[in-house]
Amino acid sequence: MIRLTFLVVVLALVVVVPSGYGAPDIDRTAVDFKLPSEIKWVKNAAGTNESAVLFGDPSKPGPYVVRVKWFPGNMSRPHFHPNDRFFAVLSGTWWMGTGDVFDPERTVPAPVGSYVIHYAGKIHYDGAKNEETIIQVWGMGPATSTPAEKR
Repeated sequence: MIRLTFLVVVLALVVVVPSGYGAPDIDRTAVDFKLPSEIKWVKNAAGTNESAVLFGDPSKPGPYVVRVKWFPGNMSRPHFHPNDRFFAVLSGTWWMGTGDVFDPERTVPAPVGSYVIHYAGKIHYDGAKNEETIIQVWGMGPATSTPAEKR
């Protein structure tokens, strides 16, 4: 009888206790989050990278946070931005160069865990060499990029 009662209690718990290890819900107006499976990656028109907007709208005025996944062998050409931008390298190695002459051999590595600032109006180029690299950028929109030759 004790075994049957124990079995009934265990089955009742399996049916009644929600998945997620019994974790309670939280107030999403107080703390919000996206799990990795919920982050939507969008490939750019050139096919050189994918991006995922985590916060804000980079095309509009105001703060934004975006992740960028650079595919191996792809680098931007010399350009500049109107606002400072702040980066963290989440995976891989991000390669960076400065000046208006594109020369991937003169880039410097920013390995995973690095923090980088692109200062407003300063010419630079960057990207991935032989491995996929994911960076996260914080900035103020609108996030525009102007080719160095248009300076």
